[in-house]
Amino acid sequence: MKRIGLLGGMSWQSTAEYYRLINEAVAARLGALHSADLVMVSVDFAQIEALQVSGRWDEAGQRLADEARALERAGADLIVLCTNTMHKVAPAIEAAVSVPLLHLADATAGAVLSADLTTVGLLGTAFTMEQDFYRARLDRHGLTTLIPDAAGRAEVHRVIYDELCHGVIRDESRRRYLEVAAELVEAGAQGIILGCTEIELLLRPDMAEDVGVPLFPTTRIHALAAVDAAVDAAVDAAVDAVVDVGLL
Repeated sequence: MKRIGLLGGMSWQSTAEYYRLINEAVAARLGALHSADLVMVSVDFAQIEALQVSGRWDEAGQRLADEARALERAGADLIVLCTNTMHKVAPAIEAAVSVPLLHLADATAGAVLSADLTTVGLLGTAFTMEQDFYRARLDRHGLTTLIPDAAGRAEVHRVIYDELCHGVIRDESRRRYLEVAAELVEAGAQGIILGCTEIELLLRPDMAEDVGVPLFPTTRIHALAAVDAAVDAAVDAAVDAVVDVGLL
């Protein structure tokens, strides 16, 4: 299989989920004792968060581009950036490496379109919800994106940084997230994108019944897309090899 390069640590809580989900998916696909061929760098999120707050996105992009180059040097065949928010600097990462960056928003849009939906609500950090780098990427796929009101955005953002990034899971916060999601549904959302990798520590896909529309867990979607890219490529290569020696 291809070697997956995980660029993580933003936060380590969700990066741990990426590692688990990718290895579980590889084992399910290939069986026996198979696990993923991957390499990972995990940054100090406190440093990245400080750059976010101060608006030093170019500096953050350069830092992550350097880490992506390290992954490529370690043999990564594709890069997975284990965070929604930092896809704001995806162009800097893509420019720094010769291997593909598997863009999280593209994978998520694919999942939404596969469900035959066109209008989705977006929960995430304030950066992801309010800036256009993520919503514009979804728009390229023909999707309309709704975001919570100012109070809802503030609460969703606060829970991510003050609770979920620290591994703190509170029922009160889960109820508030479900309320915000329900408000988006009332506004016309046909599904809800869990657009921060930590949100899946709080909300599960099976909670869609509580909201009334499908939930799109971006960590899981992205992780499975990485496995598809790595394992399907390996299968294709094996078939090509068989063809080359005249057995097919």
